[in-house]
Amino acid sequence: MKYTLINYLYAFFVAGCLVITSSCDEDLPIQADYTDYVFSGTDENGGDWVPVLLTSGDEITIPVPEDVSSPAYQAELADLKAASSSLNGSQMAAVDYWTNNPQLRWNEIALELIAKYNLIPGPNPDGTYTLPDPNNPTAIPNFPFAHPPYAVRALAYLGVAQFDGLISAWHYKYTYNRPAPSVTDNSIISAYVDNGIPSYPSDGAVIAVTAREILTAMFPVEADYLAEKADEHLASLKWAGVNVDSDIDAGVTIGEAIAAIALDRAKTDGMSKAQCSKAVSDSIADAAQARFGWHWENLEIPQRPVGLCPLYGQVRMWAVPTVEEVRPIEPPAPNSDEFNEDVELLEYYADNMTEEWRAIANFWQDGLGTYTPPGHWNRFAKEYSIKYSFNPLRTARTFAYLNMAMMDGGISCWDAKYYYHYPRPINLIPDFKTIAGTPNFPSYTSGHSVFSASGAEVMTYIFPQEGSLFRDWAVEAAISRVYGGIHWTFDAFVGTDQGIQVANYTINIAKADGAD
Repeated sequence: MKYTLINYLYAFFVAGCLVITSSCDEDLPIQADYTDYVFSGTDENGGDWVPVLLTSGDEITIPVPEDVSSPAYQAELADLKAASSSLNGSQMAAVDYWTNNPQLRWNEIALELIAKYNLIPGPNPDGTYTLPDPNNPTAIPNFPFAHPPYAVRALAYLGVAQFDGLISAWHYKYTYNRPAPSVTDNSIISAYVDNGIPSYPSDGAVIAVTAREILTAMFPVEADYLAEKADEHLASLKWAGVNVDSDIDAGVTIGEAIAAIALDRAKTDGMSKAQCSKAVSDSIADAAQARFGWHWENLEIPQRPVGLCPLYGQVRMWAVPTVEEVRPIEPPAPNSDEFNEDVELLEYYADNMTEEWRAIANFWQDGLGTYTPPGHWNRFAKEYSIKYSFNPLRTARTFAYLNMAMMDGGISCWDAKYYYHYPRPINLIPDFKTIAGTPNFPSYTSGHSVFSASGAEVMTYIFPQEGSLFRDWAVEAAISRVYGGIHWTFDAFVGTDQGIQVANYTINIAKADGAD
């Protein structure tokens, strides 16, 4: 049986992944300049879509706009005309950068911050560890440590707030139908293609303010940087000739309101308790030992006293009613036939490591200093939103559901990790060596597998033409952790099933939101 399984995996993953990795290079092809971005649709009914946090698109109220023939609006047009003419170099660069689908830029900024803060706090001279303190974020080490659970949570709140905010914006856009300034006054030249979407309220302002508020809460040390980027983005809306002041002000109102609602949820979702004390962590390990007869031990050097986020499995989920509903089956007992077969398989990979397997392990590593596995799938979402010319509302929907599913997947994965507390291969295989580091949390199930499978399923729902590619990537991400020597194959395979199961809860919500 061992050699049959080895041959199957070798044939599938080596033959298949030569295609996958070549199409999934570290720097995916991107449309670097999309100022002439023509939307594939405008989603006029988007204001009737079902939001995630709001009850409806009109829950947040904004003023009734002035008529385009009014003196007040005509004065705004004159001001806009002055602001958008004779731009200097930095203003023109800002207009080019922010584009008419600026959520893509804010997602890039979020991924850059995740990579910047994805650093393990080092040990103190006396061997103790100081954790980042959210109440004193500028202390050393800076808050946060943007590990995968933290990263996907930040991306989820950003995506959901922007989606709900744009549903509200779309509601008022098509209620009031104020045309773009360049339509009312053809002497105003818009820097972007006119896609026929009404200008009041400004969707760009909604996106800028929600991003500023959510990302500042998640990365407080970057408050000045984020405020500067948001100010530039808001100013660029006038420089580009696309929004007058009242458009922008109404968008700011929506953005601030939905960001506050999202952050109120974040304050009580349980994340602040995910990194628990050593006493609590030890009690979790003891419970697994009593329940199953095993527990994971941290073998990293230097060793941190507590694993990564033992109580992340108790964080509030977006779509799954309870984490127990998606808890996977018990893993194989050490020294069982299934376990021993897996030991032989991992030893086979380690003893016969190929360049292709090593490349796959390295490509999907997404470790320290990177935007993590959830960030990887956000990059894909950006690229395919551009490929299919999504408008800002449909782009926001993509990021919201993708990150909701992956956050639920991460919560369910961490629940399994600390409920089963299963040892890693280096704990149970004598003299076993990895090529992918030594994670400081239990093995079962694989986080890469769960994140990637849940992400791939949502991406397949949104971009069905690309489904086979996304699912191949998810399989490759899962097996990469086995090639790297840090996971059992059942961690990867069960984790993939777990990610699919979790994603279906989010997809069922998406199917009922009115967008299809």
